[in-house]
Amino acid sequence: MELLKGLPLRRTLLAVTLNLLALTLSTTALLGSYWCTGTQKVPKPLCGKTKATQCIGVPIPPDADASNFSSDDSVHYSWETGDDRFAFRYFHTGMWLSCEESLEGPEEKCRSFIELSPPAERGILWLSLGSEMLYISLLLISFILLMVEILHTGNPVCGMKLNAFAAVSSVLSGLLGMVAHMMYSQVFQATVNLGPEDWRPHTWDYGWAFYMAWASFTCCMASAVTTLNTYTKTILEFKRNHIKGYDESLKENPQHHQCFIQQISSYYEPKGKVFHSVSEGVDFYTDLQQKILQREPDLDLDEVLGQTIGEDRC
Repeated sequence: MELLKGLPLRRTLLAVTLNLLALTLSTTALLGSYWCTGTQKVPKPLCGKTKATQCIGVPIPPDADASNFSSDDSVHYSWETGDDRFAFRYFHTGMWLSCEESLEGPEEKCRSFIELSPPAERGILWLSLGSEMLYISLLLISFILLMVEILHTGNPVCGMKLNAFAAVSSVLSGLLGMVAHMMYSQVFQATVNLGPEDWRPHTWDYGWAFYMAWASFTCCMASAVTTLNTYTKTILEFKRNHIKGYDESLKENPQHHQCFIQQISSYYEPKGKVFHSVSEGVDFYTDLQQKILQREPDLDLDEVLGQTIGEDRC
């Protein structure tokens, strides 16, 4: 019995652990800006005093004064052609921001991804953000319900209700999370094709935040399945104990059980008459009731039935 009492608690603790892991991963992914990463193909800047690499050199005549020389007064010649004239800078994008590597310094330049997305796709992006927030909120509600179930062990019926509500909340949050991740992928691919010219990536792939979001979805659904399993097994355990207790009561009081069978049998097996069908029994009782009514017409139908069947008690 102690083992049976400990198993639901272990399953509930497993569901809480998975739920907390899903909540942590989803929150980190939402706040991060590494859903998608890649490189952007941009023209190389002109070389200067602060920029000596990944740039296009400007030839200066040897007899010209560097202070008075202007790039507009000379013709720029460069042997770099094709992709040599371009640089590939690293960028990473999340649901909120898109940050790009700066070729002129170590700092990054960040812009709002909502403003970069096409106007026709911004509604879907906002819907994705709302679904992601609801996903995290329902995960938090499910976590609170599971914690209350663990702490509130006095009433098993209330614990089962909390377990059921936590399971429903986890399932709904998982569905919302899946929809949010898929909608963001659609918006990002549309931005790659229709976004600003200076932002469109040359190559890109999904980042660690995107995989973390899907790992959170997996943990969420695993928590929901574990919670539903706990609820189902608890219900089945209650039913099994109820049937077992009923069987034990019959074993302890066999006379009551035999009395019940005899009372049922008495309706179909009167003295001196063995019925071969239910219809024969109905005809027999109908004839007997008519005889009693003819003999004592003042009796009611209930009294006739009482005299016909009788109340045999053990």
